[in-house]
Amino acid sequence: MNEPLGAGVEEVMDRSGAFPRLDEAQRRTLRAMGTVRRVKSGDVLFREGDEGYDFFVVEEGAVTIVQGFGAENRVIAVHGHHRFVGELNLVTGGHVYLTAVVRDPGEVIQVRAERIRNLVSSDPELGNVILGAFVERRSILIGMGAGLKLIGSRYSPDTRRLREFIARNRQPYKWMDLEADPEVETFLAHMGVAPSETPVVVWEGTEVMRNPSNGELAARIGMGTRGAPPAICDVVVVGGGPAGLAAALYGASEGLDTQAVESIAFGGQASTSSRIENYLGFPAGISGSELAERASIQAAKFGARLVVPGEAVGLEGEEGYHVVRLASGDTATGRTVIVATGAQYNKPAVPRLSEYEGLGVYYAATQAEALLCADEPVLIVGGGNSAGQAAVYLSQHARRCHLMIRGPDLGKSMSRYLVDQIERDDRVEVMHNSELVTVQGERQLESVGVRDTVSGAESEHEVRALFIFIGASPHTDWLRGQVAMDERCFLLTGRDVDGDDLAAYPSGEVPYFLETSRPGLFAVGDVHSGSIKRVASAVGEGSMAVRLVHQRLAVPIHPSG
Repeated sequence: MNEPLGAGVEEVMDRSGAFPRLDEAQRRTLRAMGTVRRVKSGDVLFREGDEGYDFFVVEEGAVTIVQGFGAENRVIAVHGHHRFVGELNLVTGGHVYLTAVVRDPGEVIQVRAERIRNLVSSDPELGNVILGAFVERRSILIGMGAGLKLIGSRYSPDTRRLREFIARNRQPYKWMDLEADPEVETFLAHMGVAPSETPVVVWEGTEVMRNPSNGELAARIGMGTRGAPPAICDVVVVGGGPAGLAAALYGASEGLDTQAVESIAFGGQASTSSRIENYLGFPAGISGSELAERASIQAAKFGARLVVPGEAVGLEGEEGYHVVRLASGDTATGRTVIVATGAQYNKPAVPRLSEYEGLGVYYAATQAEALLCADEPVLIVGGGNSAGQAAVYLSQHARRCHLMIRGPDLGKSMSRYLVDQIERDDRVEVMHNSELVTVQGERQLESVGVRDTVSGAESEHEVRALFIFIGASPHTDWLRGQVAMDERCFLLTGRDVDGDDLAAYPSGEVPYFLETSRPGLFAVGDVHSGSIKRVASAVGEGSMAVRLVHQRLAVPIHPSG
């Protein structure tokens, strides 16, 4: 190469908080944990496709991060003296999708990834510097479209499925749209793929996966915990929202064999929130995806197995244990189970709405959706906190942002801090006393029809992205006939379980708080009847359930089959 890879990039990095320089005390700590080695130009520290990699601090010289090393040679970043090399998958696991190559000779500190994972929790000051930079770098990589390539038509259901799975799991990727990108067919021909075979995922620059399932993609890129699970766990956590992650974290930290399974992505509905501003300890707020990433790292650090995708489809009893059947055909068996499957957003009864899902209709407002609707008119439907958070966030990206509520008062079901932000934001217009009645568009969403709930008058509005947050229903179909539920199918727990639903308990005994009508099966977060539906309460219930698991394991009652 005539010119060093990444020449001139350092100046840009100097203005980014994702690339801090470590001070002498921090580097001394890392030197004690690792080894110091000399490197020369062209040395590869880690390469695309590796199953893992070590942590490097540049003492002297410079290291370039490259996508498609030796072919595409796309420079992502250059790390100069006292900066460290790595990205979020160093602590979460997963295969490597970038290459680190030495540009200028010098000296590096090399620390094993396992030790860095321990450091993140054992040394809060240095750990926060490293983890914070990694989280920021992940956001930058997502914005850059680094990582794997997804090629397909925006109108294909499987393309939308893969996009949602990749985006919800915060995996960097570039989407190449058959309908809009004139270079796509040439690229496909070079890869030996016909347009009719899409969607395809291109990994490591050359490997092509033709319409993989979510599970196949997750296994190939190394998502989640790998290796065989124990035959019987102390506790199986079903669902990976804040409640489920808290249960997995506290269960593992207290020495329980813990396995958590999640159908789409750890973080649950909270991970679809652009910013949570009323969670204790984060005065500047935190995005739901970042909170989920940090919690997942903590849980894995203590030894919890995190499995994604892992959709629960049934529950059985076997020889005194609970057996959770998964859609993949696998099972997860536990002495106890904590159900944290949460709730899913309801959908309004609007004709043709499902036709536009992924084509302008969304049920989450994250960085991925914001990129899709940049400089476009958007409409958010709903009056709760999720809708308010979406309006504040999307107004920073959209050309025009409307928030629609059925009633006259925005403060009826939304936290005051959000109401105040929206009222101060000239970019957000609130549509009071309004309801969605139609959606239109030739192949994707172009406009919506709105009815005034007072006068009955209807109007049409140009909308390219519609976000819906109108209440939720519990994910409990897989438990029907197994445990007691209320009239809305939320799980009954504690003293709310009564009458014939107590048949599995000895005479005179009642379930523990958060325990269902099935002994040893607990419900936490949004899935149980009467839940508060706040992140803080979900985390509290997840940790509390672990204490109740200890009590049940000490006094077991065998579940019936």
